[in-house]
Amino acid sequence: MAISNKELEYNKNDDVMRLKITQLRRELEKIYEGGGKKRIAKLHESGKLTARERIDLLLDPGAERIEIGAFAGYEMYEEYGGCPAGGVVIEIGFIKGKQCIVVANDATVKAGAWFPITGKKNLRAQEIAMENKLPIIYLVDSAGVFLPMQDEIFPDKEHFGRIFRNNAVMSSMGIVQIAAVMGSCVAGGAYLPIMSDESLIVNKTGTIFLAGSYLVKAAIGESIDNETLGGATTHTEISGVCDYNTENDQDCLETIRELVDKIGATENAGFDRKEALLPLKDPKDIYGIIPADRSKPYNVREIIKCLVDESKFTEYKANYGKSIVCAYARVDGWSVGIVANNREIVKNAKGEMQFGGVIYSDSADKAARFIMNCNQKNIPLVFLQDVTGFMVGSKSEHGGIIKDGAKMVNAMSNSVVPKFTIVTGNSYGAGNYAMCGKAYDPRLIVGWPTAEIAVMGGSAAAKVLLQIEVASLKAKGEEITPEREKELFNLIKDRYDRQTSPYYAASRLWIDAIIDPIETRKIISMGIEMANHKKAEKPYNVGVIQT
Repeated sequence: MAISNKELEYNKNDDVMRLKITQLRRELEKIYEGGGKKRIAKLHESGKLTARERIDLLLDPGAERIEIGAFAGYEMYEEYGGCPAGGVVIEIGFIKGKQCIVVANDATVKAGAWFPITGKKNLRAQEIAMENKLPIIYLVDSAGVFLPMQDEIFPDKEHFGRIFRNNAVMSSMGIVQIAAVMGSCVAGGAYLPIMSDESLIVNKTGTIFLAGSYLVKAAIGESIDNETLGGATTHTEISGVCDYNTENDQDCLETIRELVDKIGATENAGFDRKEALLPLKDPKDIYGIIPADRSKPYNVREIIKCLVDESKFTEYKANYGKSIVCAYARVDGWSVGIVANNREIVKNAKGEMQFGGVIYSDSADKAARFIMNCNQKNIPLVFLQDVTGFMVGSKSEHGGIIKDGAKMVNAMSNSVVPKFTIVTGNSYGAGNYAMCGKAYDPRLIVGWPTAEIAVMGGSAAAKVLLQIEVASLKAKGEEITPEREKELFNLIKDRYDRQTSPYYAASRLWIDAIIDPIETRKIISMGIEMANHKKAEKPYNVGVIQT
């Protein structure tokens, strides 16, 4: 039997997606090695476990978990030898059945020193804890600020000091914080254990001090070894800084598990959950649905069927504002409201063609109303982003596209129910904003390997930038041949394309993770479970909206 064009297209799409996922796994394997096998071996020789080994022992075996910021620092700081995962490992998982977030310094990466991206990643973990009232566990093993870049990590509002400010704020909010000193804890970082609710220290390997023995000698002339200055015995028997003296990493982690086990129940935000049911449509069908050629159309409803329980959803205003699909559904039993860019080319009620992935006035109006309804009914929101932006041109401007777009942005920005964003494809321009990009406080934001985040697509941007470059060169008297113009275009486009890749976005924490599409249900489910720990602090109010 001959294979249809549709089947050939599906198979091609599937192949391309699987290649992207293979690349993703290959890059993650490199990151998981941290500072490299030699440094891991050296850590083991000193009787210590790696950050990832510590987390593995701390979290419940076999339970679901999510890593945040694995690609932080990816292809950054190359002049200093790189900074895999930003020098810190962060995971959301379960300890004795209780959902927590764990922050573990990776001592194999520059002795756990803080680069600028390390600070940003630690603050992201604290933000997640504060937004969701999630217990946070710090596994401390750090040499402190990376001195060659101290001006980019030390003094500003979103730098190193913000960590301790957040410690204090979280304590006032009743968020459980447990710190375990499993290696170095120096200078300003020494405040973290005592600003946590409870602190542990590992005997002979954990040390806490504002200044180490060499600096003490230089500053005041006192000769003292680090263990006597700030080891486990000192801080559990003399200073009282730490609460528990543990024998080794394993003993320390087991003690943390027992402490978490005794934490009492917290409030519940009341998000609705029923028995979880698998989609009838195989989630791996997503591989063949997402076009390898990102300019080609597809029906986002087919993606939704791969993600929601029983592949069943109730579409809101199905025949109005067709470039956005709004629907109620369940994901792993949780009730959700889905706002998804539709990539089909469709006709509106007036018989006018509408391009897929573009937000039109009617779509923005529909999405705004749907978001308000979800807030009214206490239903978490899921955004599936594959958007090229808002419709432009005189017809759209005269029709009030700015007003309708502002209405959608307002309704989304003021949402008090948790928002979760999945960047499945394009995330361009103001479309990124309206569909709950990073600036709009999604509780979690992740991208598929097909994600692209930028002001505009590579070809369009390269054409604009080429015009500027050619004009500049001509002004300097340089003659631009067609061949030279093509060469410039390719150089500009290649540079721009690198900046739109999901790896570039993830390295800067514009997204929390790059995931295999089949992990999307887990991200949404675990995200809502953590969000359910904290009720909204205020009623839903959109303020002034122009109609």
